[in-house]
Amino acid sequence: MNILIPDIWLRDFLKTQATARQIAECLSLCGPSVEKLENGVYSIEVTTNRIDAASVWGIAREAAAILNQFGIDARLRPPETGSLLFRPRVSYLKAEVDTRLCFRFSAVLVKDVKLQRSPEWLINRLTKVGVRPINNVVDISNYIMHELGQPVHTFDYDKIGGHYMKLRESKKGERLTTLDGKIHILPGGDIVIEDGDRRLIDLAGIMGGENSAVDDSTKNVLLFVQTYNPKNIRRTSMILNQRTEAALLFEKGLDPEQVSLGIARGIDLFKELTNGSPEEEILDIYPLPYKTAEIQVDLGFIRSRLGIQIEKKQITKILGSLGFTTSWNRKILTINVPSFRAGDTAIPEDIVEEVARIYGYHRLPNTLMEGPLPEPLSDSPFPFEIKLKNIIKGFGGVEVYTLSLVSRDFVERNALKLKNPLGLESEYLRTSLRPSLVEAANANVAEKEEFHLFEMANIYLPRKGMLPEEKMMLGGIFSSTDFRKARGIVESFLEEINVNARFVAQELPHFLPSRSLAILSGDRQVGALGILNERYIYYEFSVEDLRKLSQARTFIPLPKYPPQIEDLTLTFPEKTKIGEVISSIKSISKLVNNVEMVDIYDRAFTFRIWYQHPTKTLTDKEVGKIRNKILRKLNRNFGGDLKD
Repeated sequence: MNILIPDIWLRDFLKTQATARQIAECLSLCGPSVEKLENGVYSIEVTTNRIDAASVWGIAREAAAILNQFGIDARLRPPETGSLLFRPRVSYLKAEVDTRLCFRFSAVLVKDVKLQRSPEWLINRLTKVGVRPINNVVDISNYIMHELGQPVHTFDYDKIGGHYMKLRESKKGERLTTLDGKIHILPGGDIVIEDGDRRLIDLAGIMGGENSAVDDSTKNVLLFVQTYNPKNIRRTSMILNQRTEAALLFEKGLDPEQVSLGIARGIDLFKELTNGSPEEEILDIYPLPYKTAEIQVDLGFIRSRLGIQIEKKQITKILGSLGFTTSWNRKILTINVPSFRAGDTAIPEDIVEEVARIYGYHRLPNTLMEGPLPEPLSDSPFPFEIKLKNIIKGFGGVEVYTLSLVSRDFVERNALKLKNPLGLESEYLRTSLRPSLVEAANANVAEKEEFHLFEMANIYLPRKGMLPEEKMMLGGIFSSTDFRKARGIVESFLEEINVNARFVAQELPHFLPSRSLAILSGDRQVGALGILNERYIYYEFSVEDLRKLSQARTFIPLPKYPPQIEDLTLTFPEKTKIGEVISSIKSISKLVNNVEMVDIYDRAFTFRIWYQHPTKTLTDKEVGKIRNKILRKLNRNFGGDLKD
């Protein structure tokens, strides 16, 4: 995720004489990457596992640790907070909390607030991070979220029925109107807050309810700071398409210990900017406080992974600058992980990574690879796959790339579903290329001319108790194309790769009745071709099957004697399978070298036939005998009549 950090705001917590350019360069080398520095604002990319760095305070912690490694004096200046009085129960609010959904639930009542325009310094900072100032109460919430990376919400205290809150899972079909005026029908399993009048007043972690919003008449504000189960937040945010800044933070798993800092900062700002009077006791439901995690790692392990003889003292200094506490017992280092790093630091390798990045990857020794280049794989499928693509492009096909993750409508019943999909359109691993290619063709429906799209990609077939079978498939779709032409392209494609196949009429799923062909090699089906609807013709092959069946071509010397070539035009009854007619002609005699259908007009089919003998030139009489056999067989088997 990308965040904006104004330099003037960063220096509230970072005491250094370093220039903004120096800070940007050092951070990019050893920490979150600064993509751009413009008008005193850093644009920083923070990886999803480092949500602790997604704030002004978080970047200040990183910068204080990193700058010193470059010989630039820097010191972290923590936020100033007074003493706080946390209580599991308070007189001004009764709360019932499902702690599986909300790991820490904290709130404090601020009385007699005065809503007004925020001071210019705060407006300026919010504007620099892309937030539109509204009023001092709302702006305080946004300010704390960007400063500490901790979302904060404010309720109009007097709108909370019975001054009671129940945090629970939503029921399927419940409705809630959020601050932006949108009415949401909840899918169930969402985190919501219900007041004493049994109204839903908050879509927790995503957006507050319209019925409890702060407005111009608000006198008393409930300052609300929590951490939620990230899975519930992610699911609700994606299903409802509510991608708020708060949801983006909560879904990555925030540090519950930081709630104290959020409450303290909120109280100070409310006093300063609203002249409000906060209650002394703060409601804090926190049944499972953080227990310090401990990691042990051997000095030799660190040195071997880094490739340098780094000293114990330097390791201690690096980890200490990042907030870890350490102790040595000879060569064994014990590390206590701070709460804000518990989500991404759990094993010795994580410790090595922290030491390496602060020490500087650019300072680690590097060695170019040596030795001969490895031989290419003897049975690699890639050259064959490239060959297939080039052949199809030669027949006018246009390659497309579609996503392997698809919606429920695109898969069969037993398809594999992702536990944490990005959205409804990418819930499942696809089991066929057909739906994706149909969608690609539909996207080009305005194209008046015929076209041919194809794709070569994996499909994912479920296997019980195992990872799915990844099967490379070749699929193609013709639009507004004559079926005989489409079949001819597929036949020519198979001929190019020297696969001997036959087309047999079969009722195959997804095609129109009596409009599909199984493509067989021997008794094994290797592909399918058929009409999906009046606009589209579809084919599909297993790439591995084609690779196994594809034979190397053998040299056939040019014949010494010329063929006799003639055209025969015959009429056939309706629904005659012309493919079988051609096969029948070829089977009449070994002297029939080739047969092609060259024209169709009003149920009259013109076949071009090559007669050729390997050791002599055929006479007209010899050709005539073969021709007569052909005509008799076609008449007997298909009802074909020679057209004058």
